[in-house]
Amino acid sequence: MAPQRDEITIVPTDPNGPAPDPRASYDRDLYTWALEQARLIRAGDFSAVDVENVAEEIESLGREQFSKLESAFRVLLMHMLKWDFQPERRSRSWALSITEKRLVLEDVLDDNPGLKPRIPEAIARAYRKARVGAARETKRDVRQFPELCPYPLADITDRPFEHTPAAKEPPD
Repeated sequence: MAPQRDEITIVPTDPNGPAPDPRASYDRDLYTWALEQARLIRAGDFSAVDVENVAEEIESLGREQFSKLESAFRVLLMHMLKWDFQPERRSRSWALSITEKRLVLEDVLDDNPGLKPRIPEAIARAYRKARVGAARETKRDVRQFPELCPYPLADITDRPFEHTPAAKEPPD
């Protein structure tokens, strides 16, 4: 016997009828709720807007952008730690990966210039995770890595990472 599927009933809304309660669908269908809130705001029908949940979603978007900043720093810092603590494993690919992660970081900050004052906080939070990640990936004890981020912002964003291959090293 085939598994039962939930029935979906599509109920057209009457544009002249009463508007659905905007709070009713927030917990059940965020997508539809968001579209409805955008429609209400564009129409200037502010009394029908689910203000509390709209405000919460806007704040959530801001937190998400900070999380992107922290994530960009985390990946970049982890690569830098691995570069510094495993010189024998350095490669052109690693150097290019650091360059790529710097571009991601630059994009996040270009898209969200209001996050610039929070860079020190993002670095501190990201480094704690980068340190653990680098320890895991290098198979070293986490205590071998500095407890606090050893890199000033200028190093994180601008320090050169160039790989000089050994004579017998295969190309990346």
